Amino acid sequence: MACRKLADNKKAEDIVILDVRELSSVTDYFVIASGTSEPHLRAIVEEIREKLLEEYHVRPRAVDGRLQTAWVVLDFFDVIVHVMRRDVRERYDLETLWGDAPRVKSRRRVAAQA
Repeated sequence: MACRKLADNKKAEDIVILDVRELSSVTDYFVIASGTSEPHLRAIVEEIREKLLEEYHVRPRAVDGRLQTAWVVLDFFDVIVHVMRRDVRERYDLETLWGDAPRVKSRRRVAAQA
C-alpha cells in the first residue's frame, strides 16, 4: 500500500496495516506507524499528505490530532493512517483493540519469506 511505502520512506517504525473491512463500516484499512519525536512525526505525516496529493491527487478528508499530542490521524476514507510516538501507541494499543483484524503483509516481507 502507498501509505506504508511513504511512511517507510521517512523511516517510520513498526508499520502495521490492519484490514478492518469485516469489522468496521467506517474504513477498510488502518495503517499504524510510529515516529520517535515531534519532527519525525511531522516528516512522516507530511510525506504521506504531500505524496498522495502529488501522485494520486488525494487529500485527507479529515486530519485529527496534533504533533504536540504525539498522535495524528489522516482519514483518506478507505484508509485511516495513525502516526504516533511509540509511548502513545503502546498506551492506546490499537493493534490489540482491533485484534480480530487480519494484518496485511508487505510484498517485500512475503518475498523474503519465500
